[in-house]
Amino acid sequence: MEKLKKWQLLHSKMVLNHPWCQVRQDEILLPNGKIIDDFFVHIKPEVALILPITTNKEIVFVRQYRHAIEEFFLELPAGSFDPNQESAEIAAKRELEEETGYTAKEIKKIATLYDRPSKDTNRLHLFLAENVSKTSEQQLDITEEIEVILIPVESVLTKIIQGEICVAGSVAALFLGLNLIEQCHRY
Repeated sequence: MEKLKKWQLLHSKMVLNHPWCQVRQDEILLPNGKIIDDFFVHIKPEVALILPITTNKEIVFVRQYRHAIEEFFLELPAGSFDPNQESAEIAAKRELEEETGYTAKEIKKIATLYDRPSKDTNRLHLFLAENVSKTSEQQLDITEEIEVILIPVESVLTKIIQGEICVAGSVAALFLGLNLIEQCHRY
């Protein structure tokens, strides 16, 4: 059986280079000899996402409007960051505090995932924070209007099944984080 081979990059150019959106057009040679001259890659920043759980065993969610889908979504606190400026751990703690007013003394790395590696360059850095507490008010950006919602841990699976929680990164963090907690027999 023949081994899989990587695609060969022949030429690359930036077709959109805006601070909020970068798109690269690659010309590639496939292992079968075919050339594709219009393979577009979305260059995206890294994302830090945190699963915050209070001492009362409630998960801190944010509910906010997402314009691309034109709907409101229930998600875990998250945000983009530049790994040359700050670590994923610091970004996760910062996003938790800015979006919710909750803070975490310690956080644990759950996983690093790729959201859509066929077209996007970024990774999702997932963290777990237990015993978070409200210590301040939200510090929102101009584009953010966020409602903080506390949901008991035992209600989360039902909300995923019913489609109330349906953002991929949040669902992944919930399953992986709650599984990690269960393995440690904490709940």
